[in-house]
Amino acid sequence: MKCDIIQSYNKGGANVEGKLRGIIPPIVTPFKKSGEIDETLLKREMEICLDAGADGLSVAGSTGEGPTLNDEELGYLIRTAKSLLGSDQSLVCGIMRTCTRDAVKAGLAAKDAGADAIMVTPTAYNVLVPNEEGMYDFYSTISKEVKLPIIIYNVVPQNTIQASLYKRLLENTEYVRGIKQSVGGIQALYEDIMVSENLGHVYAATDEMIFSCFELGAAGAISAILSVFPEECCKMWQLSKEGKHTEGLEIQNSLYMRWKCLGGNQFPIRMKYALHILGRDAGYCRSPITYLPEEEKQMIREAFLK
Repeated sequence: MKCDIIQSYNKGGANVEGKLRGIIPPIVTPFKKSGEIDETLLKREMEICLDAGADGLSVAGSTGEGPTLNDEELGYLIRTAKSLLGSDQSLVCGIMRTCTRDAVKAGLAAKDAGADAIMVTPTAYNVLVPNEEGMYDFYSTISKEVKLPIIIYNVVPQNTIQASLYKRLLENTEYVRGIKQSVGGIQALYEDIMVSENLGHVYAATDEMIFSCFELGAAGAISAILSVFPEECCKMWQLSKEGKHTEGLEIQNSLYMRWKCLGGNQFPIRMKYALHILGRDAGYCRSPITYLPEEEKQMIREAFLK
């Protein structure tokens, strides 16, 4: 029996409107110093985003340090989020594994815990990066085995999912229904929108130009900036739907330089420090992401306290 979320994803040019649209912030995973998940801080971050008007939540992505989480922890994050979400809000769980077998196993664990969709990252380990046929097998196997809506998390530079492969997966699998475009910038997002037609959703993840992505036709966003500035991002989404270009661009411009200082390696610890500057305790990162140099802290302080 198909999940009700994909009932509106019928092929052949049918309407793609559905539950998995709008602002879906990827939540940080607050850890205690011991490395355990801090439930109190986790719920607080989820509530901040939901109170701002988010349409759903995403856990265990890059922002949430997904590669460090085991299947049991994925279930814990999902159940925690589902306890806070309304019936009209969606829960997307990140799946970051190095082989098809483990991705299927994690996907099934997420499904059992109540995830509405899974966001699956291409395999990333350097010498194990497959060719296009391997990635087609990867996603089509997860589709057949997990039977839950799949969003491709296109984030690995050395294993990019090209628009042509995305279209092939949309046309030939039942559950690949969207892509989060994190590599290639706004041009890659636009190409995905052009090839997907009415078959799938394209989610924005060019953080510093999120309103511009909305104006190009993104179905929403699953992007770290949503978790740092949830009210502003919800407002931009609304303004894009109302066709209010000038107002939306003003908000994007106001966030641009602040966001630019967060990118690069060790992104989760940079983001958690930025949240700290904003008065939100997001806990520790999980080892080995343990140290942020003072000069980087100063750069973030200067950007966020202007």
